[in-house]
Amino acid sequence: MTDASDRTAVRTSRRTLLALFGASLAATPLLLRPSHASAAPAAAGCVGLDDPTKKEIAMKLVSSAENSSLDWKAQYKYIEDIGDGRGYTAGIIGFCSGTGDMLDLVQLYTDRKPGNVLAKYLPALRRVNGSDSHDGLDPNFPKDWRKAAQDTAFQQAQNDERDRVYFNPAVKQGKADGIGTLGQFAYYDAIVMHGDGDDPTSFRNIRKRALNKAKPPAQGGDEVTYLNAFLDARVWAMKQEEAHSDTTRVDTEQRVFLRKGNLCLNTPLDWKVYGDSYHIG
Repeated sequence: MTDASDRTAVRTSRRTLLALFGASLAATPLLLRPSHASAAPAAAGCVGLDDPTKKEIAMKLVSSAENSSLDWKAQYKYIEDIGDGRGYTAGIIGFCSGTGDMLDLVQLYTDRKPGNVLAKYLPALRRVNGSDSHDGLDPNFPKDWRKAAQDTAFQQAQNDERDRVYFNPAVKQGKADGIGTLGQFAYYDAIVMHGDGDDPTSFRNIRKRALNKAKPPAQGGDEVTYLNAFLDARVWAMKQEEAHSDTTRVDTEQRVFLRKGNLCLNTPLDWKVYGDSYHIG
């Protein structure tokens, strides 16, 4: 495993800050891989990523990249400022104090359980939203976050916000595009890292970039060709930010499954992220 400083250096945050990129970046070419003629259409024969067993796999895959661990449930208590301009990053999906999703999470928790240990930070979370400031949060917010993480109500709130903001939209779009379980996971991993805003590297714009190169099965295209185009677009987006520039979660994880024709994301799975090896039997 990587040590704590290495994980902080390579750990990717979930949403890009609003930024303008030059026309030269938009014109960067994508490298498409040839279609795998032997790969059968997957969507019709695959269960969705929302199948409980597949969803558990997805949580472990993301955690391997985000936390260097398959134990995603151990991350409810995780919190640190990783120096990416988004303030505190915390929880199972990297809710950030500077991007609004942490505020939404704590508000949901408070709606369900008034007077919880994090409720008093809501005014501060509103003030720091959109910045990397800790104003009103230090020195006790991290300690109180870890305390709240012992509460099953807060754990459920994290699960529900993850699903509402990231998981469910990714799976819904994947099914609409006619792609199988692996493709739906590729969508989910992208939206976790890049968010679904309007900036050039958001999930929706990664998908648009892929659609300029290939059609998904729902539009009569070949699934493998389309997924390679999507992963090409994802790699391009990752390289636009230093914090995302290590592309192993695509190169030695998702590409590995795709080359093997594992469009249904069936176990066993073997992959590497940041040089660390993982296995799901």
